[in-house]
Formats: sequence, C-alpha cells, structure tokens
Amino acid sequence: MLRFPSAVKVFLCIEPADLRKSFDRLAVLVRDLLHEDPLSGHVFVFRNRRGDRLKLLYWDRDGFALWYKRLEKGTFVIPEVPAVSGLLDPRQLSLMLEGVDLASVHFQKRFRL
Repeated sequence: MLRFPSAVKVFLCIEPADLRKSFDRLAVLVRDLLHEDPLSGHVFVFRNRRGDRLKLLYWDRDGFALWYKRLEKGTFVIPEVPAVSGLLDPRQLSLMLEGVDLASVHFQKRFRL
C-alpha cells in the first residue's frame, strides 16, 4: 500500500499515455499536458488505453521515483474529473489502486485547514 502525506497533491492524467515511457518522457508529459512542475513533489498518475495499468511519477527528495501496477484481470475505474487533468485526494488514489469505484464512495465532511 502506498501512503502519501495529505499535503501531497495527486494529479490524474485523463488522456491515456504510452506507458513504455520512463522518467524523463513522463516528466515532459507532466510539463506539457498537465502544466505542472514534475519536481514539485506531487504525484502524477498515468494510465494506458486499456485501463489495466497505471504509472505513478513523483520527485522523491533527490530523484524521480516511478511506481507501476499491472492488473492481471480487470481494469482500474478512472474517476470523472474536469479538464485534462484532475486532482485526486491521496485517499482516493489508494482506493482506486485497491479496485474501489470512486463513484460509489461518499466521504463524510471533515475539518481541514
């Protein structure tokens, strides 16, 4: 299970990406497609066309880290988010990786600063 601090933003790229790309080319996608800084420490999530693979790219203090998951059966349920990229809560990312359909999840309101 991946855990990220609540201060970390998770950006989901809605457009399918060629997951043969590695660190540098995914960082270019972050800059060009998501219009974000890949060195920000935030997590960037990419999916393939079939929806059975995800790659997560993030800057980890002294270099890029890449996390890759391939499902043997089924697909990831990608939540509907506005525009080309959308923000996910780190909890939503964890649920998505566990196979939970985020459309059926209702979060109770909690205090936030």
